[in-house]
Amino acid sequence: MVSLTINGVSVTVPEDYTIMQAAKTIGIDIPSLCYMEGVHRFGSCRICVVEVEGMKNLQASCLAQVREGMVVHTNNYRVRHARRVLYELLLSDHDKDCLSCRRNQSCELQELGKTLGVDETRFDGEHSEYSLDTSVSITRNMSKCVLCRRCVTVCNEIQGTGVLNAQNRGFDTVIGPAMDLPLGNFGCAFCGQCTVVCPVGALRETDSIKRVWKAIGDKSKRCVVQVAPAIRVAIGEEFGMEPGAQVTGKLAQALRCLGFDDIFDTDFAADLTIMEEGTEFLGRVKAAFTGGEATLPMITSCSPGWIKYIEHTFPDELDHLSTCKSPHTMLGALAKSFYAKQIGVDPRDMFVVSVMPCTAKKFEIGRHEMQNDGCPNVDAVLTTRELAQMIREAGIDFAKLPDSDFDSPLGLSTGAADIFGVTGGVMEAALRTVYEVVTGRELPFDGLHVEPIVGLDQVKTAELLIENPLPEYSFLNGVTVRVAVTSGLAGAKQLMEQVARGESPYHFIEVMGCPGGCIMGGGQPRSKDPDVRIKRMRGIYSEDESKPLRKSHENPAVQKLYEDFLGEPNGHLSHELLHTHYVKRGRYNEYLDEKYVMDEVKPMAEHSIHTGQKPSRKKDASERAASRVQSDLESLRVMALEAEINRLKQELADSQETVEILKEVMSDYAKRPRR
Repeated sequence: MVSLTINGVSVTVPEDYTIMQAAKTIGIDIPSLCYMEGVHRFGSCRICVVEVEGMKNLQASCLAQVREGMVVHTNNYRVRHARRVLYELLLSDHDKDCLSCRRNQSCELQELGKTLGVDETRFDGEHSEYSLDTSVSITRNMSKCVLCRRCVTVCNEIQGTGVLNAQNRGFDTVIGPAMDLPLGNFGCAFCGQCTVVCPVGALRETDSIKRVWKAIGDKSKRCVVQVAPAIRVAIGEEFGMEPGAQVTGKLAQALRCLGFDDIFDTDFAADLTIMEEGTEFLGRVKAAFTGGEATLPMITSCSPGWIKYIEHTFPDELDHLSTCKSPHTMLGALAKSFYAKQIGVDPRDMFVVSVMPCTAKKFEIGRHEMQNDGCPNVDAVLTTRELAQMIREAGIDFAKLPDSDFDSPLGLSTGAADIFGVTGGVMEAALRTVYEVVTGRELPFDGLHVEPIVGLDQVKTAELLIENPLPEYSFLNGVTVRVAVTSGLAGAKQLMEQVARGESPYHFIEVMGCPGGCIMGGGQPRSKDPDVRIKRMRGIYSEDESKPLRKSHENPAVQKLYEDFLGEPNGHLSHELLHTHYVKRGRYNEYLDEKYVMDEVKPMAEHSIHTGQKPSRKKDASERAASRVQSDLESLRVMALEAEINRLKQELADSQETVEILKEVMSDYAKRPRR
C-alpha cells in the first residue's frame, strides 16, 4: 500500500493505482476525455493533468502512478488554467456544427466544456480538412475527431481486428485504416464498437432514420418492424431508466405509435433458428459418427460482424459456419413470403425494418445472399440509438407508455429466444432443444441454464455426456459433446486458429462479434455505468425465466408454421428461405469486391449438409474471380507503393530541413568571436 496526500486529504491505496484512481477513492472525479476505466489509458488529451509537488511539469493523472509521500493538487489555479487551455486547443481544430451533430447533448466534449467552465475558444488557426467516409454501416467524420484513440484501443486490443490506427504524424495525424482506405474497402467487421466508445461524433452508425420515416409515410407500403431481444433491456437507458429494465411492452407500444403497420418480434425467428440450426447440427453429427463426411465443429452464424470477420480473416474455414441466416433476415424472408401471402400483399410493396443492437446488420441486409426472388429480406436496419431518436422526434414519452403485445403470427416466442441477446445464449437455447430431441429428457441443469457458459468471460466451454439416447440417436450413447462460446472477435480468433490447425476439440461453437454479445452491440446506448453489461445480462435472463415456455421446440407458433408452410426443419422450402452461404473476401477484399457477384444466387439443396468438400463453382465465375483477384492485388500493390513513396519523400524533406537548420546553427557558431 502507498500513502499520499490529495488536496490536503491523506489517502492510502494499492501501489499500482494511478493518481486518478486514488482521487476517486476520496470522491474526487478528475475530468478526462480519452480515459476509459479498465480499457484505455493513453493520456492523449491531457485534460486530466494534476500538479505533483516537486515535479516541474503537470502530470496526466490517468497514467501517473502513485508514490509514497506524494502530494497532489487536482484543482488549484495552475491545473484549472491548463485544463481550459488544453480544451480550447482541442476545440481549435474541431468541427463546431454542434446543432446539426447527432451527438449534440450527448457529446463528452460538450460535457467537458461545461465542467471546465469554457464558454468560448480563443484559438483560431489552420483546420484539418477530411472527406466524409460513409460505409453502409459506419460513418467516419474525422473533422470531429479529437485523437483520443479510444477507437484504436477497442479495435486493436479488445476486438483484435487492427483496422483503426493513427496514421501520419503531427498536425496531419488521422485515425483510420492503412493507406487512407475507406472502411468499406478494408477488412472491417462493422461491429461498431468504435462508435460506442467515440466521445464525439467522429464515428457513428450510418443513418437509416430518414429512409424509415419515408417508408412509414408511404401509404403504398406495408411497413413491418421487428425487434431483437437485446433491445428490450437497453433502450430504456435512452429515457433515463435503469440498464436491464424490461420494457418489452412499452417498446411494442412505441413502435405502434410511430406508425408501423405490423409489430413483430425477432425472438420468434430466434426460436425458428434453433429448429433449423439444431437440425443441421444433428445432421452433421450423425454423418460424422456413422462413417460419413461432415465439417465439425459447426459454428453459429447469427452475428453478421463475426461472419464478415471470418470471411476476411479465415476465408478457408467457411464450411464450418451454419448455413442458417441470422434470425432477423429469417423473419424478413417469412414476412415477405408466408405473411405477405396471408394478408394478400405483394412482397415488393412491403418494407421490413429491423431494430437491432448492431451496426453490422446494416451491412448484412445489403448482401446479395440475403434476398429471395430478387427481394431483400430486410429493407432497413435501425440501431437502438436510432430508434430512440425516432421516439424522441415523435414526441413520445416512452416511460409513460402502456404495455402492448407483439402482433401475430410472428410475435410469439419462448425464453430460449430471449437469451439470444447475451453471450452463451444461442448455445444454451440450442442445447435445451437438441439434448431433449436426442434423449427425450430435459437438459439436466438447474433452471435450464448451462452454468459453464453463463457469464461474460471471453471464452467459455462446457461438456455434456450423452447417456441412454433415443433409439434413432443410439450412435451418440456415451459420447461427450464439447461446446465453446466466445464473444468479441479476439476470442473468435483464438478459437478459429485452433480450427484452422485442425486441433479444435469442440463439436459446436457459438461466436458473437461484440464482447458480451448483443447486449453490448455497436448500436446500443452508450453508458458510463461500469456494471451496465451485468445489468443488461440479468435483464435478459429475467425475461427468459418469466416466460411460460422456455424451449424453442415448444413454441406453438413455430410448430404451426412448419405444419402450414415450411414443412419440416431443413426441408426444401426452409433452405430456400432461411438458409444461405457465405463468400471469401480476404483482408483487403482481394477475393471479392463488394459490387462483384462471385456466385449465382440460388437456394440451397434440400437437406444439404456441409461437409469437408468445397462447393463447386461455374468455370466462367472462377475465371472472372481469378482475374478480379489479380486486378485487386495489383491495385493494392500500387497504392502501397505510392504511400511508401510519399512517406519517403516526406522523410527526405524533413531530413533536408534538419540539415539546413544544422548548417545555420554551425554557421552562427563559427561566426562567434573566440576567447
